[in-house]
Amino acid sequence: MTHQFYAGQQVVCIDDQVPLEGGKTVKDANLTEGDIYTLRWVGMASHYVFGDYLGVKLEGIDSKFGEAWGLPDAPYAARRFRPLVKDRLGSLRALLVPGQPLAPAPEEPRRREKVKEEERV
Repeated sequence: MTHQFYAGQQVVCIDDQVPLEGGKTVKDANLTEGDIYTLRWVGMASHYVFGDYLGVKLEGIDSKFGEAWGLPDAPYAARRFRPLVKDRLGSLRALLVPGQPLAPAPEEPRRREKVKEEERV
């Protein structure tokens, strides 16, 4: 399984709802959809109700939802987050090249932004 998350990466929350019994949902008290968070841990997590999933822990946030099941600071499901993309056009250009990641990996060098003087030449 491949993913593009790594510790220290900034991500955007895309789902701040917590599923409840009976198909209902409630807003997560610790997350807000559209807010930016920094990852402090990424890895596979296992829960006897939710099963195995890719989990993330966020800097400055203790999830607290796992305490009822004996799992303090349980990881959030990574599917609730997307990498923060600062170069939106670059991520769209990446769609044209098969096999290229949509967001730069941490080991890849950052593209240098052109300076106005360089563009005039």
